[in-house]
Amino acid sequence: MINLFRKLFITKLLVFVFWTVGAQESLLISGGFQTNGNLFLRDSAIGAAGIPQYDYQLFGAESWLDLNMSYNGFNGGIRFDLFNNSNLLNPLSSYTAQGIGRWFINKEIDRLDLTVGYLYDQIGSGIIYRAYEERAQLLDNALLGVSAKYRVGEQWNVKAFTGKQKNLFTTYNSIIKGISINGFYQPNDSSIWSIAPGAGFVNRTYGDAIVTDLTNISAGYLVKDQFIPNYNTNAFTLFNTFHIKEFSWYAEAAFKPDDVFYDPNAVRALPKGESSIGKFVKRKGSVYYTSLGYAAHNLGITIEGKRTDGFDFRAEPQLSLNRGLVSYIPPMARINTYRLTAYYFPATQFLNEMAYQVDLKYGLGKHWNFSVNFSDIRDLDFKREFYKEINAEVVFKMEEKYQILAGIQHQRMDIELYFGKGGEEDVRTITPYLELLYYINEKTSLRIESQYMHNKHDIGSWVYGLVELGISPHWIFELSDMYNTYSPKGNKALHYPTAGMVFNYGNNRFGLRYVKQIQGIVCSGGICRLEPAFSGFRASITSTF
Repeated sequence: MINLFRKLFITKLLVFVFWTVGAQESLLISGGFQTNGNLFLRDSAIGAAGIPQYDYQLFGAESWLDLNMSYNGFNGGIRFDLFNNSNLLNPLSSYTAQGIGRWFINKEIDRLDLTVGYLYDQIGSGIIYRAYEERAQLLDNALLGVSAKYRVGEQWNVKAFTGKQKNLFTTYNSIIKGISINGFYQPNDSSIWSIAPGAGFVNRTYGDAIVTDLTNISAGYLVKDQFIPNYNTNAFTLFNTFHIKEFSWYAEAAFKPDDVFYDPNAVRALPKGESSIGKFVKRKGSVYYTSLGYAAHNLGITIEGKRTDGFDFRAEPQLSLNRGLVSYIPPMARINTYRLTAYYFPATQFLNEMAYQVDLKYGLGKHWNFSVNFSDIRDLDFKREFYKEINAEVVFKMEEKYQILAGIQHQRMDIELYFGKGGEEDVRTITPYLELLYYINEKTSLRIESQYMHNKHDIGSWVYGLVELGISPHWIFELSDMYNTYSPKGNKALHYPTAGMVFNYGNNRFGLRYVKQIQGIVCSGGICRLEPAFSGFRASITSTF
């Protein structure tokens, strides 16, 4: 049925295009193309082996072509996705498929905005519902369905939607529908304060097969652990942004009544008085999130807090990691960009997390900028420490000549929780880093990075260096190396070099890199997964039109 629907859509879309061209009307077309190609070179010394790409496939690729069209008040788009021996879906296996990854048609009729197809949207900060795409992890939670948004006056709107969450080229076996209201109020144009309140409701209805599976799972438990699965689960949220002068305060509270989900830390009772860890449970969930900001006089302050309890909300209950997530819970740690400072990042905990974060920024004159960030993530009782980080940076900038950035980071992470490494001590790192950006002339720049991670546990201590030469407007060349200066497990010290170049011409960007990369956790927006070591070449093309 889904394939038939796609074929009908493509046929009608082509008829639409030919008709508009024939009518000599103004048809606007834009889009983009992205492709990644990986040549896998086996290197068992770093662990780059044991998966199909290294053992016999040797090459993998992913491509996306987006076309967006606008005509006479209609907006539409279509996207073709291709995966050939790709390790993007699962880094330990190979995935091959191709087809229509997205299509949509949108039309605004007076105050009513209608969209059908694959929908990207969210309610509030996304805690009860967020449909989005993150290609780095092949995460695409688009909703295949219908959305209607009606403007009530100039500052208020009501939105409703229904559909099924995308699962690659199919959909999950549940129906998701919701409604939200968003508004804005300011007494007058000169008022020093304003509010932007909102509320949302989402309902998920399981298919018969899912309820049957859950019933069978429950039947296999002892009576004390059994549960009755629901076809329907609801989620509610209330949120508001309050502005007054230089202050901004966002607050959101989300609730989910009884829902069945898998708790990896729950104790399951077994016959003869024995027990095991991990079972499906049925209980309520909630998330409280707030952010307070101040910006004035070269000073910026942001304070965030979050409490999460039992809020694993998915399209299907037996999914895990980043698959089938209906909700998006904001992460509570600094997004680091340097190679070593970004190695350890705490994945968002859906079932048990209490966290806060403070970020300070200050500009002194034209040349100096200072920043400090502190984050603390613990369990709901605030007793067990999951993750803690403090990061301080200073930047000195002499315009059109050079810029120097120096920083230091300290982390403490429970790797048993985040990496599943049972019995190992918490990681404690100290990582100083330095970056120099020097403008040789108007077209040529040189960027140098230097980092050192002091770490007595897990992967040990590392040093990293990078040199990047930019020749505007076309070329970028890079050379880097990462070396293990100390291994607590006695592993052989190895070099992990990278060499690459990028060529830009107009709206096209071409990249080619030789890469050796250690195994690690890759995160995006608090959603993380384990990436194995990589050895080989990576090529990319990105174009817009």
